[in-house]
Amino acid sequence: MSKTNTPVIELRNVHKRFEQRPDLAQRILSVLGRPLERRTVHAVNGVDLSVNNGEVLGLVGESGCGKSTLGRVVAGLHRQTEGELLYQGRSVATLKGAERLAYTLGVQMIFQDPQASLNPRQRLHQILGEALHVHKLSPSGQIGARVDRALSEVGLHKEYRDRYPHQISGGQRQRIGIARALMVSPKFLVCDEPVAALDVSIQAQIINLFMDLREQHGFTYLFISHDLSVVKHISDRVAIMYLGRIVERAPAKEIFARANHPYTQALLAEVPDVKRRGRKFGPIHGEIPSPLNPPGGCAFHPRCPHAMPRCSEQVPDLNEIAPGHWSACHLNS
Repeated sequence: MSKTNTPVIELRNVHKRFEQRPDLAQRILSVLGRPLERRTVHAVNGVDLSVNNGEVLGLVGESGCGKSTLGRVVAGLHRQTEGELLYQGRSVATLKGAERLAYTLGVQMIFQDPQASLNPRQRLHQILGEALHVHKLSPSGQIGARVDRALSEVGLHKEYRDRYPHQISGGQRQRIGIARALMVSPKFLVCDEPVAALDVSIQAQIINLFMDLREQHGFTYLFISHDLSVVKHISDRVAIMYLGRIVERAPAKEIFARANHPYTQALLAEVPDVKRRGRKFGPIHGEIPSPLNPPGGCAFHPRCPHAMPRCSEQVPDLNEIAPGHWSACHLNS
């Protein structure tokens, strides 16, 4: 599979914060003299990340770590608060006209809940053909054939074209979500927990479909998941995210053989394995802190068994500890 030196997607010191707007009661109290409390969710904090042409980068972390928000920033659904997002070497903020449309169509997102992402009032052929109509990407007389071809590529017969989303199964709805992305010939797919809502047997089918499409079209993926066993199966590289920061990234084989960061090690220790059938599994000690009030220093230190005084005071840098293997932990210094 051909690759270029310029990453398809590159993130440079990207932050994303959400400001909580005061509700009616807070506004009334402010009129009476009580100061407004500005609450800020720190969803993404200074992420540097790149995804090269033709590769699959797995993004892993617990619920609430910011991985879905980061995926939405990459797909253009959220605009970063700080930092820079580049598409094929160009800053997305500077793109206009045809170049902006090329980014918009070139980066597509596949959502976790296929039912919520499909219009229940449209038939499947309308859902799939909508982008072609809106952006005038194909003559009207050819859209039907393209819809049928997309259905075939995701393993669905063309007879499904006239059904509504509620008339098909969850796995079939996820295939429609994938087919919708295929309609605009993207280069990059952001897959946000695309198999989390599916039965295990259907998960395997969808994962195999992603791999087949990669071989056929040369797609590049940002594959977001909390399931390390799925990520191991599909990813070339893996990035581990905790409370808005990347704490470790490396080739997939390296992560699973020689995980360095205590958080990565804790995640791997709780992956079910038939070789460890007699072991009792449990969650990582403690709960992920609130992004409204993240802890100082290393965000993982309240839960880390190796925490030192330095860990609560200083944010560790993401340093290269081996060729291609980066980790943000004070134990490395």
